[in-house]
Amino acid sequence: MALEETHVRRAAHLARLAVSDDQAKGFVDDLSQILEMVDQLQRVDTQGVTPLAHPLDATQRLRADEVTETDQRDHFQRCAPAVENGLYLVPRVVE
Repeated sequence: MALEETHVRRAAHLARLAVSDDQAKGFVDDLSQILEMVDQLQRVDTQGVTPLAHPLDATQRLRADEVTETDQRDHFQRCAPAVENGLYLVPRVVE
């Protein structure tokens, strides 16, 4: 598929980008080169090539799920201007 200036303008419109005439012409060349490279990559024969490692295959080392901090809610709520039933009361911001 040959990329034309109308395609670039349409993509810019959908992305809500302002593109001048000079920029659109430049983008046609740049994007055409990118699409040509993608076509080259798709033509490469990868039959029999083992896939590389994938990060989702790895197992993450996780720390133990232990409580490391003590409950200090009462201490912190003592300096709050308004508290009720363990919750901070704040002024209404949305009507």
